Amino acid sequence: MVSRRPALALVLGDQLTPDLSALRAADRERDRVVMAEVASEATYVAHHPKKIALIFAAMRKFAARLREAGWQVDYTTLDDPENAGSIPGELLRRAEETGARQVIATRPGEWRLIAALEDLPLEVTLHEDDRFIASHATFDRWAKGRKSLRMEHFYREMRRATGLLMEGDAPAGGQWNYDHDNRKPPRDDLFLPEPLRFEPDETVAGALDLVEARFPDNFGALRPFAFATDPEQAEAALAHFLKEALPRFGDYQDAMLAGRRFLYHAVISAYLNIGLLDPLEVCRRAEAEWTAGRAPLNAVEGFVRQILGWREYVRGIYFREGPGYAARNDLGHKRDLPPLYWGAGTRMACLAEAVGQTREEAYAHHIQRLMVTGNFALLAGVDPAQVHEWYLAVYIDAFEWVEAPNTVGMSQFADGGLVASKPYVSSGAYIDRMSDYCGGCSYDVKTRVGEGACPFNLLYWRFLDRHRARFEGNPRMGAMYRTWERMDAGRRRAILEQADAFLARMEADETV
Repeated sequence: MVSRRPALALVLGDQLTPDLSALRAADRERDRVVMAEVASEATYVAHHPKKIALIFAAMRKFAARLREAGWQVDYTTLDDPENAGSIPGELLRRAEETGARQVIATRPGEWRLIAALEDLPLEVTLHEDDRFIASHATFDRWAKGRKSLRMEHFYREMRRATGLLMEGDAPAGGQWNYDHDNRKPPRDDLFLPEPLRFEPDETVAGALDLVEARFPDNFGALRPFAFATDPEQAEAALAHFLKEALPRFGDYQDAMLAGRRFLYHAVISAYLNIGLLDPLEVCRRAEAEWTAGRAPLNAVEGFVRQILGWREYVRGIYFREGPGYAARNDLGHKRDLPPLYWGAGTRMACLAEAVGQTREEAYAHHIQRLMVTGNFALLAGVDPAQVHEWYLAVYIDAFEWVEAPNTVGMSQFADGGLVASKPYVSSGAYIDRMSDYCGGCSYDVKTRVGEGACPFNLLYWRFLDRHRARFEGNPRMGAMYRTWERMDAGRRRAILEQADAFLARMEADETV
């Protein structure tokens, strides 16, 4: 009997899971695992140095484990002189070396890479990425025939399907959602635990040195680097969060404090997204804390919803909507992303805090992303493709399947309301209520027009006025339009003139 040629089993940098579908389909004794640090993946956006280092270090550790488990691993480092520079190029190079004609892969999380694999002059078999709780078929069955695809409805189906936080057929505690309990403003006297931090070992140090040499000009601080880079460290980070922070996570998950970058957040999304943690297991571990009486229901439900609800939902949206989703621009916004997003000076304390934190940590929590950086970009009419690229570049947990629906859909309303039922815009009042940023700002959040008026206040009314035909009939926005109409005509005119003047200064690269 003639044995078949060896196949190439591709493992990408966000697929670092031992029971990956591509590995299950491969033959450990005969096939070759291909892993590669390639320029095309490291540079398709100007990734934060911490993100590149995390992925390279975690890949190197994963490759070592595969070898220990008996796999033949062809691993290419970024500085290897033979490096082909792209995933397809590396597969072709390894095919030539081994005589392989078949590629076994788990479907990537970005359409551009799926297309690149499908264009290879090799036999490529893409297996479903079943590390998620909902398959594509599950999401599509739920979505079929629905007039609107709201996350809350999908989340309830996922609760029923998994049994998470369920009491028979009813939600635990009698409610599906405890959002109303999870919007407490910050207090200065909060005890805020820090996420677990890890000293770089030899493997991580090598990756840091490489990234430092090759990407010196990328936005973001590479060091200090303290992220988990293997499953044991990721598990320790999860255990630390469950014990130290989960009990108060719910109350303050939307709060923002200057200089306190993590509050009660888990900071494990990157570990989930590259495969170091299993999402269903993480949810069950959180549920166990409630069952044992160590964490309240509002905290556990809010945490589970972010994974079981939002994370699974946005993946379903991304793949259902197809490759063109990230390019949508339903509101016709065309302004360039202002330099302040790349660290240029700004007098707005909230944006200075959020962008500065992003530069240092490659991290900001969901309200900082949605209601500070995202809110400002939407109010200012920034091109959503540029906003999308920025988020994809600067955050350590950003991969297009998760980032694009959150940015294009939720944050920028560029998909026309597929994800969000209304634009997530607010004046400075929301930021003032949920943070301590405004107290140290050069602008006055209480001033709506005139000298020192908060730009969020000016731009909020300008946004509503500009898109009145689109949103005046939205039942969730009607009250704001009635407020606008009750204003004196001269006051409305002054607000719009000052908003336009602010945007003109911003476009002239003045410090705003």
